[in-house]
Amino acid sequence: MKILIINAGSSSLKYQFMESEGGQVFAKGLCERIGIDGRLTHKVPGREDVKQDIPMPTHGEAIQAVLDIMTDPEKGVIRSTDEIAAVGHRVLHGGMAFTESCIIDDKCIEAIKKCIPLGPLHNPANLMGIEACQKIMPNTPQVAVFDTAFHMTMPPKAYIYAIPYEYYEKDDVRRYGFHGTSHRYVSARAIDLLGNPEHSRVICCHLGNGSSLSAVVDGKCVDTTMGLGPLAGFPMGTRSGDVDATILEYLMGRYGYDIKEMLNILNKKSGVLGISGVSSDFRDLDEAAAKGNARAQLALDKFAYEVRKFIGAYASAMGGVDAIVFTAGVGENSTDMREHICQGLAYMGVEMDPEKNKVRGREADVSAAGSRVKIFVIPTNEELMIAMDTAELCKK
Repeated sequence: MKILIINAGSSSLKYQFMESEGGQVFAKGLCERIGIDGRLTHKVPGREDVKQDIPMPTHGEAIQAVLDIMTDPEKGVIRSTDEIAAVGHRVLHGGMAFTESCIIDDKCIEAIKKCIPLGPLHNPANLMGIEACQKIMPNTPQVAVFDTAFHMTMPPKAYIYAIPYEYYEKDDVRRYGFHGTSHRYVSARAIDLLGNPEHSRVICCHLGNGSSLSAVVDGKCVDTTMGLGPLAGFPMGTRSGDVDATILEYLMGRYGYDIKEMLNILNKKSGVLGISGVSSDFRDLDEAAAKGNARAQLALDKFAYEVRKFIGAYASAMGGVDAIVFTAGVGENSTDMREHICQGLAYMGVEMDPEKNKVRGREADVSAAGSRVKIFVIPTNEELMIAMDTAELCKK
């Protein structure tokens, strides 16, 4: 089934047109500067990329631009939009309402709207993408796939916060977790590589500009590092990860920040960028550290240290671990960071083969021959998961 995947942001829209069985990608691209002037980059395998400046006052014009270029006689890949069997939408926050993907109807849209306070930046943009597609393709089935859904199998002891219980009961304050579609894909693939054992314990390390870990037992998430929002966990590109809340009170009192300014600092100016003062890009940090920049090295050390701590904690929570998976931009491509993280985990039976670890962007078993714990590099494929969910729901 040919599925159009839509990932709508506040001023951008990523898309991918693919086959749900096997994952063949026919076209993909990005609409940028929606609401400003509009720019489209369209990519078809084996052809030269197409870049166009197109007015995009709203997401509606962006969706129309995507459909126009996909059906263009020279640049496109289909004759008409009738060849699009369904549209799968990435939706950030499903709150307590969604434990799995669903066909989009009025009830689904209202539930997504109710989750806006939990995902104030992303859910409105996701809704704009959905509503634009519904208007332009009213007879094409639409499916919502939620970033939070995979983590909804966590037990209460993992998702509850130690604050007055009434905030959970009345306001849905709990740990939700994100990157769920990625964690679901790579954990399932890791279980396949383990030989589909009856019992499995997998730690997924989704490491990039935004990063999170998850503990997965028998294919179900039992814990994850992100929380009510994507700020929690360990340091990321620009996000602080877990911090003592007293820091907020202290800095707000000292510098007169309001909560909006403080959260902007924690979300946009912290993480490895805040520590290093160099960049949020790990490649830049590697280069700076190699030239002797101590703060860049500290940022890399801090990142690896915190990831290693969570791996140890999750192994303890699961009563052991059978596989550790590295995925996403840093996890798939940084041989040094993977090695840095795994150093010191030999006591758990984690031993990496340095030669096997010299791999970037492709699936590999990088564990040493005698390692009791498998170490996998598995490129994530969230779009394929969205396409598969969309096709399955539409067939039902």
